[in-house]
Amino acid sequence: MEFRHEPVLLSQVVEFLDPQPGEIFVDGTVGGGGHASALLERLQPGGLLLGLDRDEEALAAASERLRPFGAAVRLVRARFSQLPDVLVQEGFRRIDGLLLDLGVSSYQLENPERGFSYQVDGPLDMRFDREDGLTAADIVNTWPEGELARIIREYGEERWASRIARFIIRARRRGPITSTGELVEIIKDAIPARARRSGPHPAKRTFQALRIAINDELGELQRLLSRLPEVLSPGGRVAVISFHSLEDRLVKRAFKGLSPQVLEILTPKPVVATPEEIARNPRARSARLRAARRVLKGRVGE
Repeated sequence: MEFRHEPVLLSQVVEFLDPQPGEIFVDGTVGGGGHASALLERLQPGGLLLGLDRDEEALAAASERLRPFGAAVRLVRARFSQLPDVLVQEGFRRIDGLLLDLGVSSYQLENPERGFSYQVDGPLDMRFDREDGLTAADIVNTWPEGELARIIREYGEERWASRIARFIIRARRRGPITSTGELVEIIKDAIPARARRSGPHPAKRTFQALRIAINDELGELQRLLSRLPEVLSPGGRVAVISFHSLEDRLVKRAFKGLSPQVLEILTPKPVVATPEEIARNPRARSARLRAARRVLKGRVGE
């Protein structure tokens, strides 16, 4: 299956990150290389982009797409929270630009074997890195009811979390839950009919919660945001695209906590996609972009 992923808010990302020839940039979620390609065009001559991803298939797609840029690209299989260590390994101290495009790619959603989608049946997986141990099947079949309810409520912001957890426990007593299709039906049964008739797909919030828990998405984001002062050069820019309120709140809080001594916030309110982009790429509907610039002089010792 071809790795397909249309970059969201591309022109806005380029505008805020403002890549210049000779600068060093990091795309912490390089995916299929869409954003990276646009950034690399503006980093030449003499610039370099370091692309990170946890997904081996994403890195393979990025390698193919970015091949024309030759030595101006370095791709590393790593979590973006590992960026400070990766920079040391690659021989860099600080960078001029950082992009994080959070969430799931179109390829990951549309490939049934990855188990991310509630629209197509597949194995209950949901791992960005398929060498990680914990899968969605592990969680739904082994975690206690209270923990299931907690993550569905906290990470999915699902009002029916307790009922869904109870129905999952009841279903797994009859046998292991092994597919996304099975889980979708359990969730539908748990949510009252009147609630199912309005709002998003009944399984959307629970699937989001499981994915966040499996991949430690919020922990990963918090760890990198806390280390922005040490990875960004004076004047360096950071842009983060989030797709749900939990991520957006973390980014907003982190930027605000570092402002004005360390970061200058470039987006007082999150930037959203135009109606034209949403019509072309429905995934852009929930995208929120926040950007900031490292001030020329930070706190003492930074």
